[in-house]
Amino acid sequence: MSPALLGLVTIAIGVSGCLGYFYLSNLFLDKVLFPPVGPNAGRNINRANMIRPWLFLGPAILALGLYLGYPVIETLRLSLTDRTQDEAFVGLANYSQMFAEPKFWEAMRNNMLWLIVVPAASTAFGLLAAQLTDRIKWGNIAKSLIFMPMAISFVGASVIFKLVYDARPAGNEQIGILNAVWLQFEGGIGSFLILKLMPAVLLVSFAAIVAYVAYLLLRPLFESAGTVLIKALRVFGAALGLWFAYTALSNAVTVFVTELEYGAPQTWLTLPFYNNFFLMVVLIWIQTGFAMVILSAALRGIPEETIEAAILDGANPFQIFFKIKVPQIMPTIVVVWTTITLVVLKVFDIVFAMTNGQWETQVLANYMYDKLFRANDWGVGSASAIIIMLLVSPILIWNVVQARKELR
Repeated sequence: MSPALLGLVTIAIGVSGCLGYFYLSNLFLDKVLFPPVGPNAGRNINRANMIRPWLFLGPAILALGLYLGYPVIETLRLSLTDRTQDEAFVGLANYSQMFAEPKFWEAMRNNMLWLIVVPAASTAFGLLAAQLTDRIKWGNIAKSLIFMPMAISFVGASVIFKLVYDARPAGNEQIGILNAVWLQFEGGIGSFLILKLMPAVLLVSFAAIVAYVAYLLLRPLFESAGTVLIKALRVFGAALGLWFAYTALSNAVTVFVTELEYGAPQTWLTLPFYNNFFLMVVLIWIQTGFAMVILSAALRGIPEETIEAAILDGANPFQIFFKIKVPQIMPTIVVVWTTITLVVLKVFDIVFAMTNGQWETQVLANYMYDKLFRANDWGVGSASAIIIMLLVSPILIWNVVQARKELR
């Protein structure tokens, strides 16, 4: 049977099976289990209405338990056992082994770097694109072009960008766009401005922003009491921000002191520190379209009265955007940010297809894959999977809580 015909048959069986299940289950509930007749008709109707939602939710709960709940429990069990000892219980030994490996901490560092850069850049570019495309006549065409990368798989996008970063030996014609541009620099003032000063300024600016956020987190500690948990979270967030600020400043110094081989083709994906950003560009390119579509809808939902009042008060376009529009769509910005954060925490395809975690580009999902399917170390591989789940869960729970608040 051809795959197309098999797909159609599967869809037909699935749809008819769902319809049959809901029809027959309702028929059994109303005609056999709790018939609305006799002296207990009212009570039977109430009972049937109480059970009916669970009939609809039952298959979904069963599927989630089978495909999500069971794997989580089994992964947790495997993380506490040793396969080489007939799956003997070893407690936290796998976690200790994982924490002792430099590759794990490299993956954690890179994941934190991805978490900072990708959601911020994707959301910022998406917001900028949403604002600008709404102000031009051919905005819908521009939106379609910006959104188009969302239709490309991560592996497909990785192949495209591998061609962008491609390097041929010196003296040969370069087919990689980046190397074709790079060969135009020969160490002059343009090289200094674009390759040294601009990255250093960006890193210093990022360090200043993160340090300011850390200050905002610490300031309430001296102004209000608050709970111990909130204080601890603020201190942790501030410490993390200061660490990122220090890392950014140290990298800014590194950018200045690094000697670059001007006029020679570069294998970009093998350059430590820089190669992580080259990988991030792929995900930013894909996720910007998603952020633009959501934020464009939010911008169009802003009441015109508030903008007109700001114009009458003499506000310029920048003040209208940053002080009127952005505060009103801040919940949407946060949702977009956290959604992209969830994608970043699970990033695997891009790293696997472009560098396979080599040259200091390892991330947690790729580390987990290496342990599970290459080293056949189920214990450490499962432990890394649990770490990823622990990192994803708070953001997921926070999104659900915020969604419920908005519904109320």
